[in-house]
Amino acid sequence: MNDLQTLRAALIADEPAQDVVDRSRHRLRNRMLAAPRRRVRPLALGAGLVAAAAAAAVVVATLPGTPAQAPPPQAVAPVVTGQQVLLAAATVAEKATAGTGKYWHIKTATDTLVYETWFSSDGHLWFRGEKSGGRVMSLGPAPLRLAGTTVTFEQLQALPTDPAALRDWLVNAIAHSGARTSAGPYTAADQQRELLLSTVSLVSTLPAPPAVRAAAFRSIAAYPDVKDLGPVPGGRGFQLPGDYRLVVDPATGRINHTSMYVSWDGGIYVASGPQGAQVSSEWTDTLPK
Repeated sequence: MNDLQTLRAALIADEPAQDVVDRSRHRLRNRMLAAPRRRVRPLALGAGLVAAAAAAAVVVATLPGTPAQAPPPQAVAPVVTGQQVLLAAATVAEKATAGTGKYWHIKTATDTLVYETWFSSDGHLWFRGEKSGGRVMSLGPAPLRLAGTTVTFEQLQALPTDPAALRDWLVNAIAHSGARTSAGPYTAADQQRELLLSTVSLVSTLPAPPAVRAAAFRSIAAYPDVKDLGPVPGGRGFQLPGDYRLVVDPATGRINHTSMYVSWDGGIYVASGPQGAQVSSEWTDTLPK
């Protein structure tokens, strides 16, 4: 044996016996079977693909000559006019249930004046205010008041429910009322003022049935100079011809404030302040003592 063969024999161990090889292979196979399998995570792979696609989209979008994507359209709020709000209030008023009771109660309040009236269906009137010392006073028989004319409970129930026919009825009633001003008989301008105030009375202080109140709202909406003042305390504000102001609650179809109103004795009151007088009216079965 030469030196090279002697060195090789020292470095390479003798071949193991066959039974040792068999036992080693058996242990290796058992370990492989008992080891946990590695799970593939497709979600991570998918996320990688999405990120790659997004990156590719950015690259494409930045390439010269690539058209930019248009932004999504923005919603535009519809324009609501004063006439539309009044017509909506007319629809609400028309669907309302007619109230019942023994007395029609009206309360009017300004910065300096508060008074209440109760009308019975047989034509009697009770009053409470500064002139009565805060007590309820009976004033005897009295009609319901429109501007420039009067009306009974029976006439209210029979008023036209068409806006044009209602307007004609009021024009005729005012023209034949015999009402006068300090300067003499009503002029055409006086009659137009009384017409508007009478129409406002039908939606604010008088016990008109729902269909008549709806017709009155539609008649007010038909005026060409109605100006919407936008949301105000108590509802939505309106400026009418003659600089009259109303505050309407579209949700209930009620007038909450008015700058001019007709009192129980037929007088026309002008209320100061941006919103005018607060008014409320309803049926009740109770007459305060």
